[in-house]
Amino acid sequence: MSAEDTPEGEEPEDVEEETTRAKLFGEWDISDIEYTDPSTERYINVTPIAHTMGRHAEKQFKKSDISVVERLINRLMQTDENTGKKQLATSIVTDAFDIVHDRTDENPIQVLVRAVENSAPREETVRLKYGGISVPKAVDVAPQRRVDQALKFLAEGVYGSSFKTTTSAEEALAQQLIGAANADVQTYAVNQKEEKERVAAAAR
Repeated sequence: MSAEDTPEGEEPEDVEEETTRAKLFGEWDISDIEYTDPSTERYINVTPIAHTMGRHAEKQFKKSDISVVERLINRLMQTDENTGKKQLATSIVTDAFDIVHDRTDENPIQVLVRAVENSAPREETVRLKYGGISVPKAVDVAPQRRVDQALKFLAEGVYGSSFKTTTSAEEALAQQLIGAANADVQTYAVNQKEEKERVAAAAR
């Protein structure tokens, strides 16, 4: 922000400090989030903004600069029923966060960060061809792809638990976040991570 754009009597530093104090959805503090996995910390960004209107889409890998909460919201839209319904997906996440807070008495953003860390696979397999024969080979997963995969697993778990069932999407998301944050193997996201790593271990 330039000096011309700064409101009279307000310094740019004041604006930055005000942004830092802002809360996600006007309720959840983002200033005390802790990370336990140093490899993915750089790619799990937390901001008080949950809708950047696609500004990250212009540049490759720019998605890592937007909030992990918005990335989760965008993932929830990637189904036939919810495509383009940003407000609906945002409402689902907002209500799920309230459920998570009621059940765990924790900041739901912290629960989400822990869930992503616990659902991110460290190894997976690729197919290599040797003389026309396809052979699986175990490879390490890049940190950015780890976060991408974790968000994908969480969204798939929500869809599978709530589609054509009596479980609401909000309830399903809350269950997935709490289970993944506790590294519960019964949770879809953690189960998928363990399965990928098991297959990779067999292909070493």
